[in-house]
Amino acid sequence: MSLLNRLGLSVPLIQAPMAGVSTPELAAAVSEQGALGSIGVGATDANGARAMIEATRARTNKAFNVNLFVHGAATADAVREAAWLDWLTPVFAEFEARPPSALRTIYKSLSDDPDMVTMLLEMAPRVVSFHFGLPSFEIIAALHDRDIVLMATATNLDEARAIEDAGIDVIVAQGIEAGGHRGMFDPVAADDALGTIALTRLLVLETKRPVIAAGGIMDGAGIAAVLDLGAVAAQLGTAFIACPESAADDGYRAALTGPGAHHTSLTSLISGRPARALANRFTGLAAAIGNRRPPDYPIAYDVGKALNAAAKAKGEYGFGAQWAGQGAPLARAMPAAELVQLLRTELQRCRNAV
Repeated sequence: MSLLNRLGLSVPLIQAPMAGVSTPELAAAVSEQGALGSIGVGATDANGARAMIEATRARTNKAFNVNLFVHGAATADAVREAAWLDWLTPVFAEFEARPPSALRTIYKSLSDDPDMVTMLLEMAPRVVSFHFGLPSFEIIAALHDRDIVLMATATNLDEARAIEDAGIDVIVAQGIEAGGHRGMFDPVAADDALGTIALTRLLVLETKRPVIAAGGIMDGAGIAAVLDLGAVAAQLGTAFIACPESAADDGYRAALTGPGAHHTSLTSLISGRPARALANRFTGLAAAIGNRRPPDYPIAYDVGKALNAAAKAKGEYGFGAQWAGQGAPLARAMPAAELVQLLRTELQRCRNAV
């Protein structure tokens, strides 16, 4: 049985699980239209994740995806963290604030969160996906025993082969164009920076798992293009940020329609891991970073969030984690259901034109 049939999808489309932006309302609206909605729970604990799953189920009985982070353990470095805080102190002072006195590891990896695993096994969402790496074989087997479809992100062939060897059902091919965090298993390893087209075709030919293409896809023509490469579906994230159901704040939405949308960049400044964001005041700090290195993910995110909060309190939205892909200028603001319907129409038009 194909992936689409197994999940009851009538549109080969997955809404990307953007932690902090995707909401139960957004995921449910997408799923109700025959695509696969997603919620990102990597930035919350088991209780918060349970609440998001319950809220999504209250709005739809269709399949949706629950995405989790499986990052390696952060290495605390007091000297490096103190230097990072000192560097950012003048920026905080601009907003009459001070940085935190110390930094915390604010997110748990699924590999270190037995409560999250227990919750997933109890709630048994139809789809669970992994970003930044893979959990243990024991966790994978337990989730499969609950008849959960498993997906994981790959940015290169080696990661895709590891996903296949682990028994994961579906590979998400994340091209360099994609917004948000790179799904690299090792954030300090050399990145071949493969684009969505090259990576998708490579994984279709070199692996035996269904491949979902992600990165820079914003409309039906983009979906049609990756389907022609052999992908079974396309994953779109930036396309849904402007939907009213997303949790993007007013500054994020305004930035998406501004000049920064044409100049996205990969940065580790905000969270400690490479992530593609709209050009804003935070990403602009890269010009003065010198040889400094941010603390490990997610330790760096602790001060990044504090700086954003201090700036927003003074009316400055340029220090948010405004994740977006290279297709950002093509974003269209409309309700999620309407966007899925439009994408379906555009895809069908492309197919009819062949």
